[in-house]
Amino acid sequence: MSFYRNAVWFVKGLQEYTKCLFLLFNRSGYEEAAKQFNTGDLDVNLSGRSFVITGANSGIGKATAHEIAKRGGIVHLVCRNKERAQEAKEELVEHSKNQNVHVHIVDMSSARQVWEFAESFSKSNSIHVLINNAGCMVNQKELTEEGVEKNFATNTLGTFILTTALIPALKQAQDPRVITVSSGGMLVQKMKVDDLQSEKGTFDGTMAYAQNKRQQVILTERWASQHKEIHFSSMHPGWADTPAVQLSMPDFHAKMKNKLRTESMGADTVVWLAVSAVASNQPSGLFFQDRMAVPTHLPLALSRSSPADEEKLQAILEQLAHKFKP
Repeated sequence: MSFYRNAVWFVKGLQEYTKCLFLLFNRSGYEEAAKQFNTGDLDVNLSGRSFVITGANSGIGKATAHEIAKRGGIVHLVCRNKERAQEAKEELVEHSKNQNVHVHIVDMSSARQVWEFAESFSKSNSIHVLINNAGCMVNQKELTEEGVEKNFATNTLGTFILTTALIPALKQAQDPRVITVSSGGMLVQKMKVDDLQSEKGTFDGTMAYAQNKRQQVILTERWASQHKEIHFSSMHPGWADTPAVQLSMPDFHAKMKNKLRTESMGADTVVWLAVSAVASNQPSGLFFQDRMAVPTHLPLALSRSSPADEEKLQAILEQLAHKFKP
């Protein structure tokens, strides 16, 4: 009986811990954390620094672009939809009075398009900071024209190609940084290196997305160890009220709407990692939430991958990326 009782109490304790952790992800969690923020961290002049932001025409990407533009940065909006991207540019220029806002039309789920953009961009532009924000959560299994599962193509392969293709240009810059917008959903996932495109069993878009986000965190850690000249970080923006959440998780959005963070709240740590001196003094490769480095695994979650599996992930992505290189 004592074993059973202890097991029950353990499960209940873990459930309460998880519940408290996820409360940190909503609006009240941000408001509490923000009491400790140093507002001076973002008092910077970004004139002359070039920022590439994917998925920048709405949500967290657009909020990030706004904060960078109003501080004088050169902003490159990498977007899929030309009309929405142009609208976002016009709004950013009007609000920030910064004319250095540029649009690049790229479908991040198309490996070939990502390669072509990265190579073309590097020839004619400098880059100081790359912000991998674009993402998708497709709930029904869908393959791209290149035959790659849509979530994986956008969230993992597209991010991998863009980052690796721009690393040489980043190394030419002063204080280069790469920030990848991940998700707390990855905390409950162990990477399935033998099923990266969610081909086994019943397809679940939410789980595929969480797997992709775990893959991004692992890649960030590996890049940090391999490219010491660049500061890499990944982050969780919390549960924010964005168009992507409304579209991909309508039930969750309806239930949590009044508790969700604003887009600006979700973008705050992205901006902090991209522009503040304090952030660049943190070790490279860490995972952040609300301007603090946090663990990438829950206690006893059994979500850690072996070094061999992490190496295998990168090898598979390198092979896939090479396959689609023009």
